[in-house]
Amino acid sequence: MKRNILITIVGLSIFFSGCSQKKPHIPTASKYTSVKRHKACMKCYTVLGKRYQPTYVNIGDTMQGISSWYGPNFHGKYTSNGEIYNMYNKTAAHKTWPMDTMVRVTNLQNGKRTIVRINDRGPFVQGRIIDCSYAAGKELGLDKMGIAKVKLEVVGFAGKISKNMAKTHSINRVKLKNFGIQVGAFSKYISAKRLASKYNKLYPKYKTIIKGFDTADGKLYRVWMMGFENEKQVIDFKLFNDINGAIVVRL
Repeated sequence: MKRNILITIVGLSIFFSGCSQKKPHIPTASKYTSVKRHKACMKCYTVLGKRYQPTYVNIGDTMQGISSWYGPNFHGKYTSNGEIYNMYNKTAAHKTWPMDTMVRVTNLQNGKRTIVRINDRGPFVQGRIIDCSYAAGKELGLDKMGIAKVKLEVVGFAGKISKNMAKTHSINRVKLKNFGIQVGAFSKYISAKRLASKYNKLYPKYKTIIKGFDTADGKLYRVWMMGFENEKQVIDFKLFNDINGAIVVRL
């Protein structure tokens, strides 16, 4: 009799503890993703012979692993939620978390962090848990590192950061300005001046300057075009004008 009572008590305690657990957030339609697309993105799927089962999550859920980034090769293509991928937006691909989940990504190797919105599936490389857009990867330092160990934390849904989590989002927001592009480098000043004069005439909107640097082989004169508001403008200018070998600079 006592044994039966004990079993009943244990069973009730398990039942009530289970009921007290917070239910996962079920995504609804947002300005990014429809209900139909949400349902489609939460279905089990197979890639390269491996089966993945998307899961719902709660605010505060975390995960650790390797992050990578993806950019130009996917720019302009469709993502899993039906959007057109823009490498300059802070988005990311995750294999199982719901679309439009807001995730704080912390680079555990340099301390940098950012917040992204999941709008794609991937990365399908062993050990990697998230694929950040170019813009997000840049903030994390992935553009130089390639990959890094990161911590993910769910901070919101439907493309919005939870009010409770917003208070802890302490990224230093520095307005970047005065970006430029190096269009040439010469050992002779006259050659640098000639190129600077050429670009001044072609692009009067920007300021072309010559910067001298001391190297082991002597003086090196670099020709910079300055006056871009952000790095995106520089990259677009470089691609549009097909300037091979040009590098982004900032004063």
